[in-house]
Amino acid sequence: MSLITFLAGVLILFIILKILALPMKLIIKFVINAVIGGIIIYGLSFLGIGIVINWITTLIVGFLGIPGVIIVAILQFVFHIF
Repeated sequence: MSLITFLAGVLILFIILKILALPMKLIIKFVINAVIGGIIIYGLSFLGIGIVINWITTLIVGFLGIPGVIIVAILQFVFHIF
């Protein structure tokens, strides 16, 4: 179910950015960030490091990419947020 949530977050992000009429280059950058970050989070959960994938974490990772994964991991493990 978490993969479906991730894909839904990426789709929502794409739709929001398209509505705001950002240049296509920027939209593609956000989508690539989201995909790379999602793959990293999925890989970490596969290795036993559980990071919750929900719409908030998907948006953070989508906007920030790999630094977003690091931020989500810090919030998850240190502050028990999400």
